[in-house]
Amino acid sequence: MKFSDFVCGDAIRMQLDADDKESVIREMVSALVAAGQVKEGEKDDILKAILKREELGSTGIGRGIAVPHTKHPSVDKLLGTVAVSEDGVDFDSLDGEKVQLFFLLISPPDRPGDHLRALENISRQLRDETFCRFLKQAKTSQDVIQLLDEADNNQFVS
Repeated sequence: MKFSDFVCGDAIRMQLDADDKESVIREMVSALVAAGQVKEGEKDDILKAILKREELGSTGIGRGIAVPHTKHPSVDKLLGTVAVSEDGVDFDSLDGEKVQLFFLLISPPDRPGDHLRALENISRQLRDETFCRFLKQAKTSQDVIQLLDEADNNQFVS
């Protein structure tokens, strides 16, 4: 599974306005709506589903990274987006640090394999310090897309 299989470039957000967990998730889901990937009428339900998942345990996995995700019947394919917060956001991260890199993932309930493969790809790539540093330094969504393409082509993880 590659980033190009699920990340919607038009929904990538640089310098989030959000300053708390719910606002980050709302802003990212809204970006998917604006990009035409999620129906406006489903936005609140998807937001609730992601927040319900967060109640099970924070998806702030540490080192300035969070991967909020859910399965939702309103999507018929795996969808994702990326957001960057220069200052970081308190996301109840496992290490207590603020989060700067967010990967949001929504998948259909009947495609659990895709969901797991995407999470596996994200976590594998995010273990690479260079990849994370470059993402945090990215200035445009095009920079992020280029970095994701390079990751897809195994230019970071050996």
